[in-house]
Amino acid sequence: MVSTLFVERGGPVKRNPAFVGIILVVLLMAVLTGGCGGAGAGGAVIKIGVSAPITGNVAAIGQSTVNAVKLAEEEINEQGGIDIGGTKMKVQFIIEDDENKPESTASVFQKLISQDQVIAIIGSQTSSASNAGAPIANDAKVPMISPWATNPNVTKDKPYVFRAAFIDPFQGYVMAKFAYENLKARKAAVLYDVAQDYNKGLAEVFRDEFTKMGGQVTAFETYTTGDKDFSAQLTKIKATDPDVVFLPNYYSEVPLQVRQARSLGIDAVFIGGDAWDSPRLLELGGEDMEGTYFSNHYSATSDAPKVKEFVAKYQAKYGEVPDAAAALTYDAAYIIFQALERAGSLDRDKLRDAIAETKNFDGVTGTISYEGSGDPVKPAVILKIENGEFKYETSVNP
Repeated sequence: MVSTLFVERGGPVKRNPAFVGIILVVLLMAVLTGGCGGAGAGGAVIKIGVSAPITGNVAAIGQSTVNAVKLAEEEINEQGGIDIGGTKMKVQFIIEDDENKPESTASVFQKLISQDQVIAIIGSQTSSASNAGAPIANDAKVPMISPWATNPNVTKDKPYVFRAAFIDPFQGYVMAKFAYENLKARKAAVLYDVAQDYNKGLAEVFRDEFTKMGGQVTAFETYTTGDKDFSAQLTKIKATDPDVVFLPNYYSEVPLQVRQARSLGIDAVFIGGDAWDSPRLLELGGEDMEGTYFSNHYSATSDAPKVKEFVAKYQAKYGEVPDAAAALTYDAAYIIFQALERAGSLDRDKLRDAIAETKNFDGVTGTISYEGSGDPVKPAVILKIENGEFKYETSVNP
């Protein structure tokens, strides 16, 4: 028979001593299990936040993010979890949609930190969104790793903010050098979204580096997010007769830009940055994308054992080849996993220090080390679109 605690209408509270004793024991256990675990522990579970563009203009990147963290979560938990000072603890990723909007990202970060009390955050993916979330994470002293954001400001002067990707100054240099030395280009034109931190920053770096090498930037044209008609800018570009056209824009926009350029008779080689990397680029662009090049964080066709293992697992689970955002997110998850074990604690400060001390991490996207900042030292690859596939062209080391 279950005893109860109740109040009679108009009478005093009647307490069952045995029931009160049970309540006290339950409360004590809650304090012991919830209070001693530290931030993001939740008892025997380590909570890690994920801010991803599950909806919005780069939703395919959001899905890759979700796929990667679920794969990593499944793997680590099948191994018994993460060893924290001799105790195995399971991992739980708390995933939120930031819509690739700065204001939504800020709300997501605040929720993950204040309400969910995560120990760390993976995300967001784009530079504009990450620039909105990074100050919040840094001020709260919650370690953050953005897998895909390449704008330098994401990590600048923020000791709790890291990234798994290379940064735009390196990527812009890589593509300028490839255009000038490999493609023998001497005239380049640029078309970019002036409203996005990533696009604008990469465009400016490419322009400056290509010019330093002796090349000439014949046109530097802009548009705004959501534009569909690029004929005015492309007409100006055509008039300068460039050897290459640099499009540091997202996979969802580039196919339309290339198609319109080709319809105007622009026969330059089209090149771009890592935001091209999505199967959707090939679906949307088709034959128009043949013979184009872009910089990326890894090649899914690499013979490296780490890459082959990851691609095989991802394909078996999701039925598609993982893009760079998926590979970088997977690497970010394991950087945190390994840092937690080295820290041996759920203290956020200790976790931050352990991430900063990461050296020679053997990741899917290459060997990653942090040397005094949140920006990793790692190589870049250049891929060519050929016969409807991303083909490895060359690698460039820092």
